[in-house]
Amino acid sequence: MSERFDVVIVGGAIMGAATAYFLTHDAGFTGSVALVERDPGFARAATALSAASIRQQFSTPENIRMSRFGIEFIRGLAARFGAGADVAFRERGYLLLASEGGAGTLRANHEVQRREGADIVLMDPPALAARFPWLDTSALALGAFGRSGEGWLDAHSLLALLRQAARRKGVVPVTGEVVAIDRAQDRVTAVGLADGRRLACGTLVNAAGPQASDVAALAGIALPVEPRKRCVFVVACRTPLPGMPLIVDPSGFWIRPEGEVYICGIPPGAEQDPRADGDFEVDPALFEETLWPLLAERIPALEALRLQRAWAGHYDYNTLDQNAVIGRHPEVTNFLFANGFSGHGLQQAPAAGRAVAELIAHGGFHTLDLGVFGYERIAAGRPLRELNII
Repeated sequence: MSERFDVVIVGGAIMGAATAYFLTHDAGFTGSVALVERDPGFARAATALSAASIRQQFSTPENIRMSRFGIEFIRGLAARFGAGADVAFRERGYLLLASEGGAGTLRANHEVQRREGADIVLMDPPALAARFPWLDTSALALGAFGRSGEGWLDAHSLLALLRQAARRKGVVPVTGEVVAIDRAQDRVTAVGLADGRRLACGTLVNAAGPQASDVAALAGIALPVEPRKRCVFVVACRTPLPGMPLIVDPSGFWIRPEGEVYICGIPPGAEQDPRADGDFEVDPALFEETLWPLLAERIPALEALRLQRAWAGHYDYNTLDQNAVIGRHPEVTNFLFANGFSGHGLQQAPAAGRAVAELIAHGGFHTLDLGVFGYERIAAGRPLRELNII
């Protein structure tokens, strides 16, 4: 069985949904759109299993601009989706901490953020101790705190808003796994699904998250993006920790409040961080042997924490430079990328989805120029380094 759509989007979670939303709400586009998703319950989607946060503390100006649009989008939900639209945004900031060795980088990044209009303030150890008295500042040299425009949200609610609005505009949701892509020289012509269906298309958007490289490979395109596993631990603490933002420690751990408890995590060492594929098993040793001692050292009250539960999810890690790949393939020009966000895809989905929609509807970027994230740098092996990876 074969159907035809002007645009087929592979991946129906946050990146694909944002692309579908902006494309169908663009007056310059009147075509048909299919949104293909293999896991319609999103049980293992990176969107659903992420820490669901948004920040402006990046080192790349374009990353800051994308997140600033993400904040604007969240603050304008009612205007876009109607009264009552809500994603439970908690605007409590990020606090990036640095030891003496990392203070220079934090200052340099702050200067970039300041030029981009981000509301970030640098805090020395006395200022940190005064504002966050439960924090051990003895080994710290500096902190960067987002006073506004940073926090966390309900990812499921944001995804539902985008998908529902796209469906109302005629987007066709398709449940299935893409297992083949037909290509005629410099153009993609169709995708094949595991159940035998075939979807002919004028344009294909790769929004497949951690599976993005697998989708690209079906079209004969190399993409250095792979699934990496990250564990999230839910802990309770008897001692109140008032005013806690999302904290990123020099050791690499992060922690933030989630209602009456806290969620936290830390990347494994490079030698324990292979491509994940189907591995969703929580690593208890990562918590017991690595994360908990670091938490207790930075926040002494957490020495007496209680682990309540944990989960593991995947995110789309760009092995070249941990930055997004956005735009057209330079040779297969109707194949578009929205991939490789390396942990900051949820917060940048509105900006990235709008950008890809503009490329399809207008042939170029009309709002934010995201050309710096183009595939050309991938083909050339020319990294665009993002220094603030969490």
